[in-house]
Amino acid sequence: MSAREGGSTSNERRRVESLLIVRLSAMGDVIHTLPAAQALRLAFPDTMIGWMVEERWAELLCAPGTARRGPRSAQRPLADWVHAVNLSGWGKSLSSLPTVISTLQQIAKVWNDVRSVGYEVAVDLQGAIRSGVLARWSGALIVDGSAEPRESPASLWYTRRVVARGVHVVEQNLSLAEAVAGQRLPLPRVEFPRDVEVERHMERRLANAGIATFAILNPGAGWGAKRWPGERYGYVARALAKDGVRAVLNYGPGEENLAREAEAASDGAATSMKCSITELIALTRRARLFVGGDTGPMHLAAALSVPVVAIFGPTDPARNGPYGTRSIVLRNSASRTTHARNPRPDEAMLEIGVDEVVDAARRLLADGNCGGQECPPRMDGAHV
Repeated sequence: MSAREGGSTSNERRRVESLLIVRLSAMGDVIHTLPAAQALRLAFPDTMIGWMVEERWAELLCAPGTARRGPRSAQRPLADWVHAVNLSGWGKSLSSLPTVISTLQQIAKVWNDVRSVGYEVAVDLQGAIRSGVLARWSGALIVDGSAEPRESPASLWYTRRVVARGVHVVEQNLSLAEAVAGQRLPLPRVEFPRDVEVERHMERRLANAGIATFAILNPGAGWGAKRWPGERYGYVARALAKDGVRAVLNYGPGEENLAREAEAASDGAATSMKCSITELIALTRRARLFVGGDTGPMHLAAALSVPVVAIFGPTDPARNGPYGTRSIVLRNSASRTTHARNPRPDEAMLEIGVDEVVDAARRLLADGNCGGQECPPRMDGAHV
C-alpha cells in the first residue's frame, strides 16, 4: 500500500464528497492517468469528480459537442466536470494587448468554475510546478501529490506527499489514487468517450476505402529520437498485406511528410488517415494490431486492449511501455534511456530491422483473433 509521509493509508478508507484530478497533458500521460481515475470513480461512485486538462486533450474525457459538466454518459463516462484550460495559448494571448481582456475573461470563467465546486481533495497526477500550483489554487483543503514529483518544487504545493510504488507510470498513478482512497484499488478497464455519430462515420470511412481487417501503423512521435524511419513502416505494411491485413497510417499535425513517406514505400498497401482524437478512438477500437513507437496513439491502443508492437529507443519501456494488452516491445540493447528531446533518430533504434517488426506483428496476430475492446486486458508483453 502506498504510504503518506507520517503514516500508512492501509486502514484509512475515506469518504470524499468532491475530488479534482489535475493531469493537464500530454496524450499518453493523460491515458496513463485514466486507470487511476477510473479506480477512484469505482471507489467513489457518488463523488463529484472533476478533471483539469489542457483543451487539446479534453476529447480523451469528453466527446466533442457534449456538455463538460452534468450527469455522466457514454460521451463523458468518467468525470462529472471537465475543466479545460489553455495555458500555452493564454500565455501568448496575454502578451498581446488586443486579446488581454478576452483571455482574462476565459481564465476567470475557468477559475470561477473550479472554485465554485469547493473541491474537498485535489490530486496532482502530473507532478509539475504548474499542475501543483493549479491543484493548490483550486481551493481544495487537501492536495495530494507524489513525494518525488517530476519537478521537485511541485511538492511545495502539496498538503500530503505520497510515496508512490511501482515501476510503470500506470502503477505509480494507481498508488497515488490508493492514497487518496485510503484503500487498495483494483486496476480497472478504462472507459473512453463514445460518440455514436463518429463511430458510424468511421465505419463508413473504412468501408469506402475497402478496409476490413487492418493494423494501425504510427510513424510519428513526440521528437525525432523516438521515430523509426517512415519508409520502414511502408515495408511493414507491404509484408502485412501478404497476410491479408491492410495498414492504416495514422498521423497528426506536422507529421504529413512521415505519412507520405510510409505510404509511398508501401506500394499501395497502406492508406493514410488523419484523425481527431475522437476519430482515432473509434478507429483504434476496430484495429487488429498497432505498430509504433512511444506515442500517445500507442498508449491509446494499449488502453483499448489492441495488441501492440512497440518500437522503443531512448525512453524506458519498463516505465512507459504498452500496459494492459498483449504486446511485444522491440528495443536495441545499445539504446540509452534519456528524455532529452533529441531531433536526430536514435542510432540504436535504427538497428531494429523491418523483419523483426514484421515477425513480432505476425506473432501477435497469430496469438489471437480479437482486437480492440473484445479482448480482455493482459500484461504479458515480451521485451526484445
